[in-house]
Amino acid sequence: MIPGYVESMTSLRSILTFNMKAQRHILGITQAQLAERVNTSTNYIALIESEKKFPTPEMLERIAAALEIDAPALFSTKSYPLPEAGTLAELQEKVLSDLHEVIAHRFRKFEREYPQIQIHPKPQ
Repeated sequence: MIPGYVESMTSLRSILTFNMKAQRHILGITQAQLAERVNTSTNYIALIESEKKFPTPEMLERIAAALEIDAPALFSTKSYPLPEAGTLAELQEKVLSDLHEVIAHRFRKFEREYPQIQIHPKPQ
C-alpha cells in the first residue's frame, strides 16, 4: 500500500471503494464473485467501486459480510498491508482474467435479456 494514500482520501465514497477493492484483492475475488456473494449484479458492484453509486446501509452490511470484515471497516482509513507483491506478468494476468470474467458475465446477461438477437448465429 502506498503510505498515506488512504489517509489523503476525503470522501466516504473514495474510502469505501478503496477498501472494497483492497479487501477483494486480499481475498483474491473478482467483482463478479463479490456480486454473487452479496446477491447483486456485477454491474452494481462496479458502479459502487467507480463511485457512481452508493449502497444502502443494508447493502453495506451484506458487502462487508461477503468481504469477511465488519461494516465499519468499509470506511476505515487505517492502512492495511497488501499481500506480497507479484510480478508485473502476474498482475497483467489477473487483470485480464478479471476483465474476461466481467465481459463474459455481461455477455451472458445480454443474451438472457435479448434472446431475439443472435450475436453468434447457430450453424445450420
